[in-house]
Amino acid sequence: MHVEAKPYSALALGLAVAGLAACTAEVTDGQAGPGGPGGGGSAGTGVPIIKPLDCMAPVAMRAPMRRMTRFEYNNTVRDLLADTSLPANAFPSEISGNGFGNDADSQPVGPDLALEYINVSEKVAAAATAPDRIATLAPCASQVVATPDPAAEVACARTITETFLAKAFRRPLVAGEADTFVALFQAVRLTSDFATSVAAVLEGVLQSPEFLYKPEFGVPVAGRADVLQPTGDELATRLSFLFWASTPDDALRAAAASGQLATAGGVRTQAQRLLQDPRAREVIRHFFDKLLPISDLKSLERDPVEFPAFNPRVGSLMREETQKFLDHQIFSGATGAGTWPSVFTAGYTFVNQELAAFYGIPGVVGEAFQQVPLDTTKRAGLLTQAGVLAGPVHTNHANPVVRGSFVVQKLLCQPIPFPTGDIAAKVTPPDPNSAATARQRFTQHSLDPVCRSCHISMDPVGYALENFDVVGQWRAEENGVPIDATGDVALLGGAFNGAVELGQKLAASEQAQTCFATHWLNFGYGRIIRDTEACSVGSVQTKFKEAGYNVQELLLALTQSDSFLFLPAVRE
Repeated sequence: MHVEAKPYSALALGLAVAGLAACTAEVTDGQAGPGGPGGGGSAGTGVPIIKPLDCMAPVAMRAPMRRMTRFEYNNTVRDLLADTSLPANAFPSEISGNGFGNDADSQPVGPDLALEYINVSEKVAAAATAPDRIATLAPCASQVVATPDPAAEVACARTITETFLAKAFRRPLVAGEADTFVALFQAVRLTSDFATSVAAVLEGVLQSPEFLYKPEFGVPVAGRADVLQPTGDELATRLSFLFWASTPDDALRAAAASGQLATAGGVRTQAQRLLQDPRAREVIRHFFDKLLPISDLKSLERDPVEFPAFNPRVGSLMREETQKFLDHQIFSGATGAGTWPSVFTAGYTFVNQELAAFYGIPGVVGEAFQQVPLDTTKRAGLLTQAGVLAGPVHTNHANPVVRGSFVVQKLLCQPIPFPTGDIAAKVTPPDPNSAATARQRFTQHSLDPVCRSCHISMDPVGYALENFDVVGQWRAEENGVPIDATGDVALLGGAFNGAVELGQKLAASEQAQTCFATHWLNFGYGRIIRDTEACSVGSVQTKFKEAGYNVQELLLALTQSDSFLFLPAVRE
């Protein structure tokens, strides 16, 4: 149902637009708004306890206002209204920006998204006020529905509004803030029933910039004119969206209100609690879906005659294998696990019966995934999982360049510029019949000295993965010719032979560990980290290294940097 069918939706959107204008003005001016002093960051004193951690000199820390992503919107309405329908999937695709779709600098709101905010809010609000669910908003709702009474209805609507509004805005309300929404209820109630009128209120809240965005105002820091400290509620929001991609729970809001987030130690304590919640695993899964080439495996197409073992269902199982493997690595607590280097060398994976048959692993029965050992002369770690091998390749023909490009750019953070102009015209895949092996075909293809400057780092990495065909199955030969999987890349410290040795090189590479930390910084802070933040960012990378590259410790370290604990006094 579109907005024109419900006039009050236009009214709600008008309230939201007005709110955005006010919010923008306040943030630009750097003034404390509704979430300012008294929001829990410093017990209302404006003098925080936290001291800037990382640098003696002023630190440039960007804090652009971030809007919720589709993933965050879905999680938030799930936690606020028990809505598990994934309504934000109807929103337009997000701009990659930092590679994760949550870059605050790449979040325009076009007409299509604005319209979907209206449509989705209608659907979510209607579901929340259905006869079997409306009482979950407040017990009084079922009473006034059964026995209508104008005064009781308004009182109940105010209770629902004030309770929901504070949770949706992720902060305490200021005096009179709920009045506009109660007035909206009363206006709609003139021509509609109680449930529909409450739904109008929910729609208005769900379209409000204070819900869709995460505004931050901060409070002064004693002795520092260059930075502000987020209020307790703002830090609670930063924590909950970092670990859960959702709104703070009651315990976190209580910690904010009591001043527990006024110290770096208090922030870490809450971060540890949030990290152990199952919702944190969903966020980590989402992170790897964006980082690795596995999210579209169920849509990957291969010639069924040439690759009969592969189909979309197997592609889905490949994705699940990688996600279960990474979850186990990060959270199992087993000896040698939990670190990013160990991800590249682990001698096991997770398969069910169908995926085990694809790999040729005997003895696995049933639909459930189970841990199995690998033949580590052929496979070990993330790089040898079929989904990671198949995901970058989009044709039926081997392409070591795209595999090598994935490793170099995503796992080593070495950008490779896309060719333009005359060079771009030369970039065509070699004839698949021009030589027996992919190495032979692509070696000839990249002999041009102009192309060589980029291919010299990509191609050898891709050749190391050539013992696996385009669906990730093992092969010793291609067209009857033995595979040559040797390579030599200065960035990885020299020569290697095959995928297992390449994984060992990545495990030993400080560049690979720093790259992984950088991805989490970009994802966790919702923007691209700048060189000017080297001091703050360096603290995260140093703590990661000191912890033996433990992934959980990396995530906790994200909450301890100046970039997380502070705001710039002058906003962009």
